[in-house]
Amino acid sequence: MSMTDPTTIAPSQTHTSANGPLLKHAMSSRAKVIESTIDALLPPTRGGDARLVEAMRYATLGGGKRLRGYLVMETASLFGVPESQSARVAASVEMLHAYSLVHDDLPAMDDDDLRRGQPSTHRKFDEATAILAGDALQTKGFEILADAATHESAAVRIAVITAFAQASGAAGMVGGQMIDMEGEGRALPLEEVRHLHALKTGCLIRYSAEAGAILGQAEPELQQRLRSYGANIGAAFQIADDVLDATATAEELGKTAGKDEASGKSTYVALLGIDGARAEAERMAKNAIDDLAPFGEQADRLRDLAYYVIERRN
Repeated sequence: MSMTDPTTIAPSQTHTSANGPLLKHAMSSRAKVIESTIDALLPPTRGGDARLVEAMRYATLGGGKRLRGYLVMETASLFGVPESQSARVAASVEMLHAYSLVHDDLPAMDDDDLRRGQPSTHRKFDEATAILAGDALQTKGFEILADAATHESAAVRIAVITAFAQASGAAGMVGGQMIDMEGEGRALPLEEVRHLHALKTGCLIRYSAEAGAILGQAEPELQQRLRSYGANIGAAFQIADDVLDATATAEELGKTAGKDEASGKSTYVALLGIDGARAEAERMAKNAIDDLAPFGEQADRLRDLAYYVIERRN
């Protein structure tokens, strides 16, 4: 499936600011769909696994920006993908993201007691339950993608699953977490910091932007445009996170503030200063907007999102 010939669409100049009502409404609407989809895919149980499912639901429902899920649904809409399909892919990536947060918060890793303004999963339940809930959320994400309800074409499902695995495994998110842990207490150069965050944070955001194009069977050039867009806003998102960790309060963040400095981590702020980091984030946001040139006004909310990720306060 292809969108309108990109050579016939002029880039729009009418998109709203990052905090404008159109983006807020779009994100809120998508978040509600994603929330209800996760709720339906993870129904409560009464059996021996009831506590596990309760922990899975606790980790995934009732909060979060749904940035990754929003990206899946918004990019899929460019190619006419039914919402029922894109919502399943959005739910799967939000489950995998939730698993990563549950495990990141464990004492063996970042040792954080707060997540989204609430006790982290291991504090709400216990460490063993948190580990198992994360494991189950990861596998559930793949199960959803493999189901024919996600797409009628097995080839498309395999392509989405492959991209998902690559983004989340040793060459992606998990590898980035390992590099991050190994780098604690060391002064990493800027290129190494860029690399670790491209893996730890950027790969899953990049996948989320690309997944909609894969679902829509978009032409390779347009898939690559969205892949690059996702990589750029993933970088901008992480830089903004570093700035927020250094400048925001725990109440604003919904998690412990100042953790990076306390852990001796090399960050964009540590290397570039707050003003330098903000300038770098803006540069990446502008690169992301340039990636959207072929899509015209259909991608206005994605343009707004590029600035949202660097202007947010949590």
